[in-house]
Amino acid sequence: NPFFLEESVRTLIETQALTGERGAYRLLKPVEGLEIPASAKAILAARIDRLAPEDKRLLQAASVIGKDVPFTLLQAVADEGEDRLRQGLGQLQTGEFLYEARLFPDLEYTFKHALTHDVSYQSLLHDRRRDLHRRIMEAIERLAPERLAEHVERLAHHAFHSEVWDKALTYLRQAGAKAFARSANREAVAYFEQALGALKHLPETREIVEQAVDLRFELRNSLYPLGEVEKGFQYLRDAEGLARALDDRRRLGWVSVYMSQYLFVTGHSKEARTFAQSALAIAETLKDSPLQVAANFYLGVAWLSAGDHGRAEELLRKIVQSVDGERSRERCGLAGFPAVMSRSWLAFSLAEHGEFDKGIAYGREGIHFAEALDHPFSLAHVCYDLGYLYGVKGEISDAVRLLERALGLSRDWNLTFLLPIIAGFLGHVHTLSGRVAEGLPLLDEALKTLESIGLGFIHSLLVVQLGRAAMFADRLEDARALALRALTLTRERGERGYEARALHLLGEITVHPDPPDIETAEGHYRQALALASELGMRPLVAHCHAGLAKLYRGTGRRAEAEEHFQIATRMYREMDMRYWLERANAELKALG
Repeated sequence: NPFFLEESVRTLIETQALTGERGAYRLLKPVEGLEIPASAKAILAARIDRLAPEDKRLLQAASVIGKDVPFTLLQAVADEGEDRLRQGLGQLQTGEFLYEARLFPDLEYTFKHALTHDVSYQSLLHDRRRDLHRRIMEAIERLAPERLAEHVERLAHHAFHSEVWDKALTYLRQAGAKAFARSANREAVAYFEQALGALKHLPETREIVEQAVDLRFELRNSLYPLGEVEKGFQYLRDAEGLARALDDRRRLGWVSVYMSQYLFVTGHSKEARTFAQSALAIAETLKDSPLQVAANFYLGVAWLSAGDHGRAEELLRKIVQSVDGERSRERCGLAGFPAVMSRSWLAFSLAEHGEFDKGIAYGREGIHFAEALDHPFSLAHVCYDLGYLYGVKGEISDAVRLLERALGLSRDWNLTFLLPIIAGFLGHVHTLSGRVAEGLPLLDEALKTLESIGLGFIHSLLVVQLGRAAMFADRLEDARALALRALTLTRERGERGYEARALHLLGEITVHPDPPDIETAEGHYRQALALASELGMRPLVAHCHAGLAKLYRGTGRRAEAEEHFQIATRMYREMDMRYWLERANAELKALG
């Protein structure tokens, strides 16, 4: 009963706050959706007011430091001798305001409850609070000048609230970069957005405007793994306007890189190539290596989306070579490390060509780099691409293992951008292994999520995979509708590789009815075969031959069936696709 719960908490707070009984706040736990009553705050504020003036000032100074209060830092800002300071801390412990949290290696106190901290902090006048924040910031700088990076989050907080805007900008950007480096992207966004707030208080010099542009790039990079594509795009548009006002070619090159990435992920690969080529031209003129790596990367993945695996692989291999050795630790303005991301996409592309051994080698190298770099986004990305490869090859257990690892990483680190892609691939692999009841809803939910956050670069492929799952579930009308939808999307977007997959699926669906529509099915298979052959998609070519073999065997055209069956089984053997080889043999045997 919410009313009873609130009244119980109110009584507990009021009774314990008034008496100052030992353990007064230890029992109080935050209750989700329950606000602390104003009367409880008022009673606690009254208790603080009844403290001796020097003890009240000490408690307030501690509240500005934070919930955890190092003794050395409090001593530096409290304007008290050590004996008086320890006496005051003793009084505050007796009154259940603070307690010793740690003795070694350095003495540290903490507030008994968050409510005590909040009420103490709010009891300060603005000017006094601002002055204490400034003094705390300066004390940290003075006490640990060689360890500022270790304390940068605390420095950023105090610099911002002390309204020392130049230092706030510096420390907030450093804190954001630190959070971004460890994939704490939501935390990074908060720091970078606060840095934008600090920046508004500074004079609009060229250097400040340059920082305004770079901050928006940093925000875009942090928002991307979170799946907040449109919000990142708005920051990018702001950055573009500022960079044009500066007439800064290098920063305009980065705008083009990030525009390419935005267009790629929203399903506009042709336009993405145009922006990537523009960025590459600027990079080559300026001899800017990080910009060149980023431009080549997005140009490569845009070609991959268009089905031109040859051009994609050439560019991605170039990146592998250019970020070798020590350079493997460079980000080059990307959300993931190029040393990992290029190998990740190579594994994906080589899967479509049937060059599985090469793709596996690149994928395993990518995992090794990502683990060494301790970067969850890069690791999740390469795990799902290598998992995709194993799914294409038909090695289901390896695919599931890698995709589940990627899914776990994405959930643990809030990598919203990757979640629907990985979940969709995992659902597809489950349907291939016969777990249709498990795979179909996973694919369905993945597609809805992908569409809700506006991702288009893998959209058509998931539509095809959901259509295949519907076919396995004998929902042929749903499967046909999804296959036709995928065909429309791929042709609108110029995604020729996924177009071939949609055509092949239509062939598979058309064979299912009894009697089958032979002429239509044959037409779909033939179109898929022609396009897959042109693009060098050897696994799909083999599937098309296997499909034609089934079609012809079922209609009594045994010579033609045997011809296509021989081609399919030879290709499966050459690519070591044993799962598909066994499946083709079983299906043909069932047809007699």
